[in-house]
Amino acid sequence: MTSLDLALLYLVAAVLGVVACRSLKLPPMLGYLVVGVVIGPNALAVAQDSASIQYLAEFGVVFLMFSIGLDFNLPKLRALKTAVFGIGMAQVVLTVLGALAGNALLVWGFAMLGRAWQMPWQGALVLGAAMAMSSTAIVVKLMVERLEVESPHGRLVMGVLLFQDLAVVPLLVLIPALNSSGSEMAHALAVAGLKAAVVLGLLLYGGQKAMRWWLTLVARRKSEELFMLNLLLVTLGLAWLTEHAGLSLALGAFVAGMLISETEYRHQVETDIRPFHDVLLGLFFITIGMKLDWHPLVQHWWLVILLTVLPVGAKFALTAALVRLFRQPPGVALRTGLYLAQAGEFGFVLLTLGAQHGLVAPQWVSPVLASMVLSMLITPVLILYSNRIVMTLSRSDWLMQSVQLTSIAKKSIQSEAHVIICGYGRSGQNLARLLEGERIPYMALDLDPDRVRQAAAAGQSVVFGDAAKVQSLMAAGLARASAVVVSYHDTPSALKILHLVQAHAPRVPVVVRTLDDADLERLKAAGATEVVPEAIEGSLMLASHALALVGVPMRRVIRITRDARDKRYGLLRGYFHGADDDTADELDQARLASVTLPAASPHAGQALDALALHAVGVAVVSLRRANGKGLRVDGALLAGGDTLVISGRPEALALAEEKLLVG
Repeated sequence: MTSLDLALLYLVAAVLGVVACRSLKLPPMLGYLVVGVVIGPNALAVAQDSASIQYLAEFGVVFLMFSIGLDFNLPKLRALKTAVFGIGMAQVVLTVLGALAGNALLVWGFAMLGRAWQMPWQGALVLGAAMAMSSTAIVVKLMVERLEVESPHGRLVMGVLLFQDLAVVPLLVLIPALNSSGSEMAHALAVAGLKAAVVLGLLLYGGQKAMRWWLTLVARRKSEELFMLNLLLVTLGLAWLTEHAGLSLALGAFVAGMLISETEYRHQVETDIRPFHDVLLGLFFITIGMKLDWHPLVQHWWLVILLTVLPVGAKFALTAALVRLFRQPPGVALRTGLYLAQAGEFGFVLLTLGAQHGLVAPQWVSPVLASMVLSMLITPVLILYSNRIVMTLSRSDWLMQSVQLTSIAKKSIQSEAHVIICGYGRSGQNLARLLEGERIPYMALDLDPDRVRQAAAAGQSVVFGDAAKVQSLMAAGLARASAVVVSYHDTPSALKILHLVQAHAPRVPVVVRTLDDADLERLKAAGATEVVPEAIEGSLMLASHALALVGVPMRRVIRITRDARDKRYGLLRGYFHGADDDTADELDQARLASVTLPAASPHAGQALDALALHAVGVAVVSLRRANGKGLRVDGALLAGGDTLVISGRPEALALAEEKLLVG
């Protein structure tokens, strides 16, 4: 096959594999592995595992380690220090020691039977290190979808995954040195350690300042092409440097990521490097799949199942026990163990490296690879049914959850017509202060235990709870609330909250905060009364300051920004008229009015647009059914009991009200 034929083959296989996995809601990585098996030399044999493809696939690992380096920063480590250096370190070390102990036991057992066990301790160490890894890609994706990243077990899982990623760095140096004996191994490890210390010391000592200076110099040229070329140069250049220093390509990429992570260009770099990372890592997993020989799997299927069940069960038990040892509740421990029980991407990297250096016998590679893939395949199922599994294994978990809900209900039981604040970050706290100033009761739900503890100690009405769960919302008094405010910008979570509010308290209005108006229509369609994009509010404040600074009178500035908000936010178009609003300034301004159609309205079944209320100078701000469900104004059909909020001047409102009620 020509180079073009081979490139097209890999692209077609990758596309088909990813599409199939997306359709089945499985991680794309599994699709890459499967197509690698199918097109590889042990199946259809349409592609060979050539050296050029192998070398190109190595860059996938390079960019993966670069991404890990970008995530490595001291504030994050300090925030998760217990999970990272406590549970994470213990889990990796004990898993490797367990593999070595198990191998020693097998050697002794086979010797008692007069036979030889074929796995050296170096191979057992490689397998133990590979099995200690968990899948960051699968677990993080599932936790994001289930809104569990900030939950107690989510934070522990993230901490352990972070340590596993960091542990790969010394393992990449250690494994090649194991392919020697006694004094040679000690000498090789000492030389590798010295080289790593010297290279890392030189790079990290003055590297961050040099990297910030260089990236600033490049960024000032305002060329995206130049910035991208510079990223590739830095990443591959440092990888080349560490490889020629006798270390690994991946180590240099990790250092490059670390150096950039402390600069202000980190997020831009992460976005720009993503396409290279995804494509080349996909190619790496295809080459891993090509190594999988299915013939011994059919002959020794029992071994594959054994290699799947035993490591998954052992990792689950070990991780759960360690979490309990760090004084976490049983439910949190069991969930953490379930989420980390599978094999991971770096397991493939370490296993491949061990096989290349002859530490893992060829007959072990296919069964172990197959077991690792199977453990990843069952992970979505384990996480999907994690609550049911935990409830079965721990009778006290439901009690802990009921105690949490009781504490929420205890604080909200006296509240009536209160505001439920979902999330108690900076925006949520500012909102709470404004509500306190107006003596409006509120109940805030947040998943950060430290923030909840400190705020509660200060006398603020905040409790630990997941606002995206119906139990927490109902315990917070959703049925009695006057409004719900989603104060954090997470569209999937906001959509889930909107669905719960519409299902259990459709009359309660919901205000949602977003970064921009990209998801405005989705949120409105889901029942959001109003959506507040930060980008629009920020632009209005920038405009008002700029206008004031260039000499526009302040009253005109206020009117301009008010008009802009009136056009953007339907609920700000005027105000509801009261007895004390009949001043000269108020009489000529637009105001709001609510009109409820009678049950036997002559307009029932008629399109709202057909009434042509705009002809009398009135705009329809919102429309709600008798059951409290909000509807989109455009194209809506009226029904008896509908409540319309209309905006206009007093004379126009009177005409519109007569038209709606009388006909």
